[in-house]
Amino acid sequence: MGGFELRGRQRERGVLDRLLREVRDGRSRVLVLRGEPGVGKTALLEDLLDRAAACRITRTAGVEPESELAFSALQQVCAPLLGHLDRLPEPQRVALSTAFGLTPGDPPDGLLVGLAVLGLFAEAASTQPLVCVVDDVQWVDRMSEVIFTFVARRLDAESVAMVFASRSPGDEQLLAGLPELRVDGLSDADARALLGSVLTGPVDAQVRDRIVAETRGNPLALLELPRGLTPAQLAFGFGGPTTTSLVTQVEAGFQRRIAALPTQTRRVLLTAAVEPVGDVTLLWRALGQMGIEPDAVAPAQAAGLIEVGTRVRFRHPLVRSAAWRCAEPDDLRAVHRALGEATDAQRDPDRRAWHRAHAALGPDEQVAGDLECSADRARVRGGHAAAAAFLERATELTADPARRATLALAAAHSRFAAGAPALVPDLLAAADLGPLDARQQADVQRLRAKAAFALNPGRQAGPPLLEAARRLETLDPVAARATYLSALGAAVHSGRLGDGDLRRAAEAARALAPGQDAPGLLLAGLTAWSLDGYARSVPILSRALEALTANEDPHLLWLAAPVAHEVWQDAAWLRLTEQAVASSRGTAALSVLPVALAFRAGALVHAGRFADASDLLDEADGLERATGLAAGPSAALALAAYRGQELAALELIEATVKDADARGEGRLLGMAGYAKAALCNGLCHYPTALSAARQAAEYEDLAVFHWTLGELVEAAARAGEPAAAAEARERLGERTAAAGTNWALGAQALADALAGPARQAEERYREAIERLSATDLALPLARARLLFGEWLRRQNRLVDARTHLRPAHDAFTTMGAEGFADRAGRELAATGETVRGRTAGARDDFTPQEAQIARLAGAGRTNPEIGAAMFLSPRTVEWHLRKIYMKLGIGSRRELAAALRER
Repeated sequence: MGGFELRGRQRERGVLDRLLREVRDGRSRVLVLRGEPGVGKTALLEDLLDRAAACRITRTAGVEPESELAFSALQQVCAPLLGHLDRLPEPQRVALSTAFGLTPGDPPDGLLVGLAVLGLFAEAASTQPLVCVVDDVQWVDRMSEVIFTFVARRLDAESVAMVFASRSPGDEQLLAGLPELRVDGLSDADARALLGSVLTGPVDAQVRDRIVAETRGNPLALLELPRGLTPAQLAFGFGGPTTTSLVTQVEAGFQRRIAALPTQTRRVLLTAAVEPVGDVTLLWRALGQMGIEPDAVAPAQAAGLIEVGTRVRFRHPLVRSAAWRCAEPDDLRAVHRALGEATDAQRDPDRRAWHRAHAALGPDEQVAGDLECSADRARVRGGHAAAAAFLERATELTADPARRATLALAAAHSRFAAGAPALVPDLLAAADLGPLDARQQADVQRLRAKAAFALNPGRQAGPPLLEAARRLETLDPVAARATYLSALGAAVHSGRLGDGDLRRAAEAARALAPGQDAPGLLLAGLTAWSLDGYARSVPILSRALEALTANEDPHLLWLAAPVAHEVWQDAAWLRLTEQAVASSRGTAALSVLPVALAFRAGALVHAGRFADASDLLDEADGLERATGLAAGPSAALALAAYRGQELAALELIEATVKDADARGEGRLLGMAGYAKAALCNGLCHYPTALSAARQAAEYEDLAVFHWTLGELVEAAARAGEPAAAAEARERLGERTAAAGTNWALGAQALADALAGPARQAEERYREAIERLSATDLALPLARARLLFGEWLRRQNRLVDARTHLRPAHDAFTTMGAEGFADRAGRELAATGETVRGRTAGARDDFTPQEAQIARLAGAGRTNPEIGAAMFLSPRTVEWHLRKIYMKLGIGSRRELAAALRER
């Protein structure tokens, strides 16, 4: 729109051309355009769509007034593709229909919604490549952004292009880590040419230079800032010196142009700006409500500010914001009122309620009730942020103090569930202003403490949670137990810096009647762990884990995952973390998802899946930037330690120690010490590893202490301090005997081999390998093989040593555990074997994703079943299977199971 040639964008157009070629060739591609407002992102998107004429196209753009309405952007993208809805598996079809309000139903699983959109894209692209464009991502509603990100990260072989445009820096962070193209200003030559196309008279060369320099080649600024300025104003550059930003200046220019339009035309622009969908029919109905004739739009079209065709489109998002921000409050309310009346109450009750709410001048109980219903519908669709927005506005429109307090408290709960704990305190302060009963007062106190803990899980978080739990004892025993559990967990987290918080919380919790559900068992187990010792807690904690794995509630993962490896239950650890990620994605629980991703990453590190763990940590980092909720550095510390890149790992460890000291997070001090010990053991820096492990083992941190003891045994044995190794071995034995799992007994056998009687070393090494082979933990198994191989080499049994050092070296190399791989490689070389690097592209060298697909397909799972299990489209599964067949030298699925057995 605007009729200007796209200048100076050869590099950007080349990137987008390659994207289109690859999509037409059957691959999927994702790209995020980033740049300041007006730099030309939208123009590049339009140019892309012009050249994608042979493709199926779907598009949307984020709109600031719409940013709180759940799934609004996603619905616009999917609407043209819903003819393919019937081809999706029934659970996905139902989830998507419910999310879009097409059919009533239970709250949809957000994971199923993401899989449904992925499948919908794949089906739409099965006969014609699909190009999906999302402009102004920074204003897209949160739930749509989550699903867009989910789909973008899983596209592969569907012939789909997803191209996003976002301001830089933008508010959104979920797209972080996707391929990006930075869009900067035009070159001086192109900028001067563009400026010359809009200057109507002679302008001094120095003034031209100043305009080009101050606009930094921003095309929209070059086109818009000179408009309406006199030659005298131009001579001083944009009407005189200014300290306002370039975006503000451009928007002010649009405001000047809007102000020059007739009154009725300004009202048309305002109505179009407030109506976010671009629905022409709705626009005409709303204008009719205000007595405005359709021809009033003509002056705005002639001025190049808006285009009204099959859809309503603005010259640029800054035109929309200019029309919106410069409106008088009375005019804005009148427009909202007209749009509310024009919106169908049956088809779109939420937008109707939203418009009516913004049209209200004072309290309006009917509108507040409609907003509360909209909040309920938003929660059903998984839109916690939208529910909070509806409830906050309902609070403002309610005159009754008690109802205001109830709505404010409900809004606070929705904000917390949406992953925005920083917004909770103000809402709770509003709730405090109204009359609250005792149960509500305790709920306010509890939620305030939970929000504080989410924002800063240090030593200050535990006491408020403990106080809230005591207050709830007589009012709501179930809520009291849950709050005591939070208080106990906060004390576990503060650890050695908690100044007795753990014992105080445990003693207070013990006075409450125990519960037999998962939270109650977990509370009882942690209380026993705190007060009665490790051995007495293990049976209770094990029962709690059984209940938790059946429950699939991700909100308890922050305690359940550490408990699983505290009692050495690797299967429960892996299962719980996998369930938690699926469940928190499925329910769009952004307050839980970063933690779930981090704990899952930690489990995958010990399973030897470093690449998968790294992907999850990248996703968690993006969510942390988006929500402000930190997942915690434990998994990142473990991954850095085992990757063995010394400088990067030490930098992260030192930063963690500094931050943990400042915030009172004592458990992280233990984790940092363990990570440093593991790093230095891998690098053969045994005295440093011993010092780090000794310091970490001064406090029995949950799920860290026994890991640290294992590192201490190895470091002391290798550093020539047998007494320290024997002492750590004995302390470890007190725990492993009580746990009794293969993981625990395997770790103990390894410690015995290193620090026990020399005559039993070989037997204990073999037991360690046998027991650890029965787990899914590839990392400790590889370390056991390395240690046994080293022992065998020192016994001059070189052939036997190679049989263990070779698989250890291969495992570490495949994982990316560089320090341990180098250590194993040196030992192999000492046996006389030539150590070669892993051959890239070997026929049987599966990626972790290919290996999982091969296993599932070999077990008889269909492509849709594999796709659902791995969050991929069936077409991507089929594409990977073709690659797997080539690597195995087979031609079909029928031969897969046999070929896998022969590998």
